Amino acid sequence: MGIFVTDQQMIFHLQTKQTSYIMAVKNNKYLAHVYWGKRIQSPDISHVLLMRGTCFDVMEPTEKEGEETCSLDYLRQEYPTGGDGDYRIPALEVTYADGSRSCPLHYKGYRLIEGKTAPKGLPAVYAGESEAQTLEIRLEDEDRGLQVYLLYSVIEERDTIIRSVRLENHGKEDVRIQKIMSACVDFEQSDMDMICLPGAWGRERHIERAALRHGEFRIGSSRGASSHQMNPFLAVMEPCADEVHGNVYGMNLVYSGNFTAGIEVDQLSQARFYMGMGDDSFSWLLEPGEEFAAPEVVMVHSAQGLGGLSRIYHRLYRKNLIRGRYRDEVRPVLVNNWEATYFNFNEEKIVSLAKEAAGLGIDLLVLDDGWFGKRNDDTTSLGDWYANTEKLPNGIQGLAAKVEEEGVKFGLWVEPEMVSVDSELYRKHPDWCLHVDGRRRSECRNQLTLDLSRNDVCDWLIETIHSILDSAPISYIKWDMNRHMSNAGSALLPAKRQKEVPHRYMLGLYRVLEEITAAHPDVLFESCSGGGGRFDPGMLYYMPQTWTSDDTDPVERLFIQYGTSLVYPVSAMGAHVSAAPNHQSGRVTSLKMRGDVAMSGTFGYELDLNAFTEEEKEEVREQIREYKKIRPLVTGGDMYRLASPFEGNRAAWMFVSENKMEFYFAYFRIQAKVNPSITRVRLQGLLPEAVYQWEETGDCYRGDELMEIGLVMDVSGDYQSITAHFICKKE
Repeated sequence: MGIFVTDQQMIFHLQTKQTSYIMAVKNNKYLAHVYWGKRIQSPDISHVLLMRGTCFDVMEPTEKEGEETCSLDYLRQEYPTGGDGDYRIPALEVTYADGSRSCPLHYKGYRLIEGKTAPKGLPAVYAGESEAQTLEIRLEDEDRGLQVYLLYSVIEERDTIIRSVRLENHGKEDVRIQKIMSACVDFEQSDMDMICLPGAWGRERHIERAALRHGEFRIGSSRGASSHQMNPFLAVMEPCADEVHGNVYGMNLVYSGNFTAGIEVDQLSQARFYMGMGDDSFSWLLEPGEEFAAPEVVMVHSAQGLGGLSRIYHRLYRKNLIRGRYRDEVRPVLVNNWEATYFNFNEEKIVSLAKEAAGLGIDLLVLDDGWFGKRNDDTTSLGDWYANTEKLPNGIQGLAAKVEEEGVKFGLWVEPEMVSVDSELYRKHPDWCLHVDGRRRSECRNQLTLDLSRNDVCDWLIETIHSILDSAPISYIKWDMNRHMSNAGSALLPAKRQKEVPHRYMLGLYRVLEEITAAHPDVLFESCSGGGGRFDPGMLYYMPQTWTSDDTDPVERLFIQYGTSLVYPVSAMGAHVSAAPNHQSGRVTSLKMRGDVAMSGTFGYELDLNAFTEEEKEEVREQIREYKKIRPLVTGGDMYRLASPFEGNRAAWMFVSENKMEFYFAYFRIQAKVNPSITRVRLQGLLPEAVYQWEETGDCYRGDELMEIGLVMDVSGDYQSITAHFICKKE
């Protein structure tokens, strides 16, 4: 198994297939970080972990003769706190009842647990007892009775270490948690680059890379969601690292709310790398006898560059995070009516779309916003989850039956976490939204956010969604959330707990999602938040796919899907063909280009099928036939990124089957150039000696030829694409 403890020297060595993570207890009380990187044998750490300080450091006293003195500002601590001589950014900050903030944590013991633990009430990576092992290390502030449990779960075959933290108050007075990081790693050196995924609505998860420098680099969200603006992922890497080579270290938070992550380079050019819940917008009152669980951080090291890092994350999330029927089952090809009709539809229109969808080979029709209450625009009716009978005289049940009669399944859009001021729900329960008494209730998109920190609101929501799903043959739910938190107060919480609202909201949401998805295991749930505003591991635990972005322009999607793939598997990315000119960018692209980009995801359409010409309909039929043939490869194969749109005028990637006997390749050229140089793309991840046949042309190539020489990409014109399906030819 993957955890080895040397009791005499108090060394903890966590091993995966390719990674080692090592800690040691110094002077019988300080838990120190020793090593994280390529797998090694258990070392003699005497020359690795240095104990010293500078002339201005606060030096820790020794208790036994022969012990090394040290400064906490120098020591590479495993879980640092502030106020006792370490002036760097702490992983934990608390305030005691007397106002003091000093919280020295000393090592008190450990235990090994077979299997994978999970923080209470939170989404988590899962694994069988034979697949994982967990190390629990107990630290304590002896004077105040605060116990801190550091949990490290090792999934050896997935090359992953998952960290989390639990606090228990064994003292006699309240403890206020001001900040709690789930993971912190001190690197001895800082000659590294960092990489993160910033963005905005319609421009999510673009890649930024920069060299570390002295001071702090910090990312996060205080919006009540993981956000469009910054994804809860951060990595550090060797300056020479690229897609194929070099050491990369990644952290990804299994949480959908406010978060903080960062890297601090100190006076000695050491780098502290940390991730956890958002500290600016977080506080939690821990009363005597209570405990608090922080969300998990998924830690991945790769010595094979960013590509190796991504494939580890992809495999883990496909098999050990996503759950239920659709973890392994292929996802349906769907059509969503939103960009076809917006709010202007009726039963006849939707049934006509279903009829057209069936003729094209589409599996599922999704009815988007506007089907409920008096919803004819975005000013009203959120919270009134009953059918608008002016549009749908036979209700959802009648419409779903008619859609299924046409030969396609029926899906539905909901935005359950929100309420319109102009709604029956708000008039009946004006205190059910997040608000601060005596303050203006700030609206966004003409809506307010329901207070899911309240059990009564969560209970109502669970019952409401159950009743919708039980009322009709609904095969798919698109769960949207189209605004971020403001006025984050709750009518039920006392003043001293108001800063707990954002996290209590997430705990309430997770309870709602757990109950609803467990009760409806055959429904495919897709998460959405203005597109990709809540694309994180926490949501993937409940919903196996996410609407990647509201921006459906295929050129923009090259950047968005490429950046998203740095951490998240293609099986989680909703990707649709939309109309041209595109509704977001105004760009005109071919149906082929739009289809080829969308096929690198969970495929569908978002346009008026009735507007197609007969020639276009035949092209769509061929796209769907092709996608259904390559779908297991795209959603279940290993992804290799071959050319980055962030670094040039093209993008390319491929998906390789587990046995390497089949692969699908996609190339995209953004803008044409006059008299261009020869463009070759070298492939990756193949068997060098195997012979692969290009299905469409019949041409054959050896694997080593494809990887060392590559394929010539001969295209002309703007916004062009080439795709190819290769199968290993048996001699």
